[in-house]
Parts: sequence; structure tokens; C-alpha cells
Amino acid sequence: MVFYLPENIENAPSLDDLTPRQIVSELDKYVVGQANAKRSVAVALRNRMRRQKLAPELADDILPKNIIMIGPTGVGKTEIARRLARLTNSPFLKVEASRFTEVGYVGRDVESMIRDLAEVSIDMVREEKVDEVAEKAEQNAEERLLDLLLPPPPVMRKPEKVPGETDDGRAASYEQFKRTREKLRAQLREGKLDDREVEVDMRDRSMPSFEVISSQGVEEMDINIKDILPGLFGQRTKKRRLHVAEAMEYLIQEEENRLIDMDQVTRTAVERAEQSGIIFLDEIDKIAGRERGGGGPDVSREGVQRDILPIVEGTAVNTRYGMVRTDHVLFIAAGAFHVSKPSDLIPELQGRFPIRVELHTLTTDDFIRILKEPKSALVKQYIALLETEGIKLTFSDEALGEIARFAAAVNEATENIGARRLHTIMEKLLDEISFEGPDLKKKVVRIDAVYVQKQLTDIVKNQDLSRYIL
Repeated sequence: MVFYLPENIENAPSLDDLTPRQIVSELDKYVVGQANAKRSVAVALRNRMRRQKLAPELADDILPKNIIMIGPTGVGKTEIARRLARLTNSPFLKVEASRFTEVGYVGRDVESMIRDLAEVSIDMVREEKVDEVAEKAEQNAEERLLDLLLPPPPVMRKPEKVPGETDDGRAASYEQFKRTREKLRAQLREGKLDDREVEVDMRDRSMPSFEVISSQGVEEMDINIKDILPGLFGQRTKKRRLHVAEAMEYLIQEEENRLIDMDQVTRTAVERAEQSGIIFLDEIDKIAGRERGGGGPDVSREGVQRDILPIVEGTAVNTRYGMVRTDHVLFIAAGAFHVSKPSDLIPELQGRFPIRVELHTLTTDDFIRILKEPKSALVKQYIALLETEGIKLTFSDEALGEIARFAAAVNEATENIGARRLHTIMEKLLDEISFEGPDLKKKVVRIDAVYVQKQLTDIVKNQDLSRYIL
């Protein structure tokens, strides 16, 4: 189940300092239970760190220990992989294996996942570089905006005095200009000039572009003509009148782009994607199965597996940022495997996923922990939402137990969607309070076991109704 924390992990320990036990401890903050899965990904992550300390000739031969997670939906498969990537600041991409089809069938080319991973890595590295130059970019943008608000005089430097020369007033004018500029700077920082308008030269982005249709398909292969022939089109700009606040934001972005070395960003991002990228292959069970002849929907399943195989095995994929090798990308596959089983995958692909781990169905006790323990648990979310209306919402322990029991019962009686069932249960439980919230006279509301039973018992008893509502 997905549980996001509002704060980032900038203060988390560095990868070198994280032991497998500490990695599991970090994952425990976001995902309840599933100790075996956490243990497996922790070991895979630690092995990646160990490999980076080896001599290059040996490190190149050590392949990542890819993982298959087996378990029903809503038990934490995706979130374990996502949190692992955030913990290590690794490029992370989630894709559904069922989106890919064999060449010749409608669907996406399997190599597009590597191009998408490269894009994610580029965005990550660029954001890091933006943080590094943010202060300088803001200073430069402020100076440019002040130039627009108060154009500088023809002579911007203080004239040097020559012995015997009289002051012709230029120095006094310069000093007056500096004082006026500093007053404007103070007003700008205080927001007093935000409603004024300035005329800004903005780059014209309406340039023609086209796509290259190649054997890789058209995905992410678009090329801008002005990048190929910059001399033909030049750097066209157009003037627009913007409020000072909008102009400041635009100028900061422009300065950030000018200060960032995109060639260095590209080199760093490609290396990061190759060495620490993580791809989460969801719904791998949907493409499991062998061809049985006679056509039908199964005809492309084995073909998709064979197309995915070289990506997992290690190959070079052509992207707009150059060739990206997949030899050391960590692949985490996941699926419910209700109908098929991992052994239904082709043997070559099975061999590329040496670690198999089973995630267990969530119990009533797990649901109670999910409601209470995570820092951004569902209960805390609803309390915070209704607090904006001045409503003080509280839950008794008995109420949380009843909610968990209802969630487990509905999952057992209908489709098991794991912890996601708690979302539907909580929405139905608090529907009346959420609707009446702004008009409630009593601003202190306590949810107890009796209230939970009153709101949910009839719906859960009616099987047909619960299938649609819960």
C-alpha cells in the first residue's frame, strides 16, 4: 500500500552507511509487514553498493540480483520498490508489462522503458543542479529585473578622478542611481512591486519540430529543428508584458538554464541510470504463459517475454542522450500470479530473476497497523482534512479495530484489493461528516465502534451492494 511522507529524505544516511538491517528499518516506516520482501530488496541494494567498491574489471561481471515479488494487489509491492529508489536517490520507473507487445502488434516498444528511465534520470540530475545554482540564478534574475524597472544610465561605472579635473556631475548621478536602485531592490524583495508590469524578451518556443520514425518506433525520438540548424532559425524572441512576480519567476528559470551545463547533466544522468537505475515491472504475470497454438490473445505473450529478455539480460539502447546500457539496471518484477505462476515464464527470463519472494495477504492486525503507524496514515490524513473546517475528529481504538475487520471481511467476500480497501471503507464511513462538515454545529466528532457499525454493517451484509460501494 502507498504511504507518502511529506518530508524528503535529504537527512537520510548515505548509501555506504546503510546496512541491510537499516534499509529494512527505513522501509518499515512506509510499508507494514512483508519482512521477507524488504529483506530481499535490502540485500540486492547492499550488493549493488558492494559491487561499486570492486575493481572495474570484476565489477562489470557482477550482475544485479533481479527480484520477482509474488502477491495480491495492495500489499506493498510497488511501494517497497519506490521507497527503495527514494532511499538511494536512484532513478525509478514503474511500467506495466502488459503495455508491451511483440513487434507488429499494437502497443509500446519494450526499449521505451529504458528511454523513459533516461528521462527520469535527466530530470533528477537537473533538479539537483538547479538546487546548486538556485541562489546565483535568483541574484542574476533580480539584477535583470531591476534593469527593466530602472534602466541603467549610459555610464554604469563610477568615473575615475583625474588630478585637476572638476566633478561634472556624472559621479553624483551615478551615486543617485545606485541609491534609487537599492530602494527598488528593497521594495522588490518585500513584494511591493509585484503588481507592476515590465516588458520581457521571451524566447519563442513555437518552432517547427518533427519525429524520426526508426526501427525503435517514434517514442521519445522527436528532434527539434532549431537544435539541428540553430544558425538557420537563430534565437527568436518576442516581447511580452508581465507582472513583476511572473517576470521574476521566468527570469529565474532562464538563468537556471543558462547556468546549468546540460552536457554534464546528460553524462551524469546516463551513468546514474546505468549504475543505479531501478525498473519495476508490474503485472509480469499477465505476460506469463506459453503459446498454445490456434492464435488468440496468448499469441504475443511469449514474444513479449523474448523482447524483454535482452533488456533484462543487458544490452545497449539508443536514446536521445546517447546509448544507455542495461547490464546493471536492477529489475524488480511483480505480479499476483493467481492464474499463472513464475515457472510459466520462459526459462531464459526466469534465470534473470534469481530472487523470488512471496508477499502475504494482509490480515486484520495489519490493517490496524496501517491505519495507525505510518506518519501519513489514512486516519491522520482525514483528521488533518477535517481540521481545515474547524472539526476535531478522533478515532477510538475499538473503531479502528472495526474498520480493519470490515476491510478484511469485504476483501474476503469480494475481490481482494489489499490495503486499498481501507480507502473505500474510510470514504464511506466519513461520507456524512465530510458532506456536513462546514455546517456542523458540533465541531468535536468522535468515531467509535458503534458509529462504524451503524455506517457499514448494512452495506457489508448486502453482498451485491458491497461489490459496488466497497
